[in-house]
Amino acid sequence: MADETNTPRPVVLIADDDRNTREGLQRALQRHYTIRLAEDANRALDQLADGEVDVLLSDLRMPGLDGLGLLRRVQAQHPSTVCILLTAYGSVETAVEAMKQGAYDFLTKPVNLDHLEMLISRALHSRDMETRNRDLQAQLDSKFGMERIVGESPVMQRVFDMVRQAAPTSATVLIQGPSGTGKELVAQAIHRLSTRSRGPFVAVHCAALSSTLLESELFGHERGAFTGAVARRKGRFEQADGGTLFLDEISEIDPAIQVKLLRVLEERSFERVGGNEKVEVDIRLITATNRNLRTYVTQGKFREDLFFRLNVVDIALPSLAERAGDIPILCDHFLREFAGRNNKAAPGITPDALNLLTTYAWPGNVRELRNTLEKMVVLGRGEKLTARDVPMNIRESVGGVGLIRNVGGATSGSLADMEHEKILAVLRKHDKNRTRAAAELRISRRTLHRKLNAYRAENILPPEAEVRAARLQP
Repeated sequence: MADETNTPRPVVLIADDDRNTREGLQRALQRHYTIRLAEDANRALDQLADGEVDVLLSDLRMPGLDGLGLLRRVQAQHPSTVCILLTAYGSVETAVEAMKQGAYDFLTKPVNLDHLEMLISRALHSRDMETRNRDLQAQLDSKFGMERIVGESPVMQRVFDMVRQAAPTSATVLIQGPSGTGKELVAQAIHRLSTRSRGPFVAVHCAALSSTLLESELFGHERGAFTGAVARRKGRFEQADGGTLFLDEISEIDPAIQVKLLRVLEERSFERVGGNEKVEVDIRLITATNRNLRTYVTQGKFREDLFFRLNVVDIALPSLAERAGDIPILCDHFLREFAGRNNKAAPGITPDALNLLTTYAWPGNVRELRNTLEKMVVLGRGEKLTARDVPMNIRESVGGVGLIRNVGGATSGSLADMEHEKILAVLRKHDKNRTRAAAELRISRRTLHRKLNAYRAENILPPEAEVRAARLQP
């Protein structure tokens, strides 16, 4: 029952062609609810269009559109409104039909007013619980629908926003980004957050198949279509019916397949290889490529009309180097994952080791980082992963191999200290030219700039006079 606080009172609309019934129900309910009146279904629809109505009490028999017809309209146009039907001519068949149409309940006249108030209160409570559950589920989906995609950097937050915006729609999505950036994970997130989440998610890696095999894989084939086709086979389009089809490496498909794919997108139907029967499908298409598809169009390698069909929503994934700030949380995520998978306690990671991983360029992007951390977890012996647990190719790439070999030996100081010294020495060598220094250190200029800012913040950069003096030393 509605309380008498400052909270707006629920609105109850009473639709009945009998004036005495309308006014009697109004007197009984107006203490707890805001009441609106309508003498027929059309006026009730006008009232609903003017503002939100929480509960509709409607007579079953009214001139013009009857109560069941009004119920159908309200369910279609105002689904959050609770509908209760009233009639002096009740029957089991009518009640069953009303409940099938979406009525909350069905009461016969004369109405027991106490029972009606209890029914309205219970209906509003039930509706509010459903609304809260939907809101909670939406929040959970928004947060955890992308739980496998880790990132806090601004560029990744933009990706998350685009996924959340695109997912509830039926739009075709093109995901572009370097290999190893997680394009299939993004496609899966879009599927999980979409209205098709209960349908299948079917992935096809186009570059792994020849043109002939890809056509059969996508569209299926009839028995006898080619040597070895001993039975009819459904293709991936049919397997994805009602769900999402993800085509990875779309840039690599043959021009003949491009034509057939364009036709499917336009007509939502196709023929199996070797067949004439039209097969209709209801799928959402998501494609991905590590190429610049627009450049492929310019070069004549990809059909422009198909490109525009695929590029309705374009999501660009950054390389790991472009979001290096995410590396620490990615490391934490993968360390926990692989520790659990290998029945180990999740190891920590020393600053020196993390520094190496953060400095490395990661040409293989997140996939390479993931594989590296799995190796480190499997082969690591201590409670913490150290610089010595970082694979040699990474240590050599960041220019610290000579220093690392001395860790634990005669050389004093931490790896971080030695890195500071090395960077400053190279800067002195190149007269503080950061571009040349970064090239010799085999790190990006951006990484060098970030490290220098960190050293400055930690007060470990030598005074400018000391740097100048160091340059004059032989």
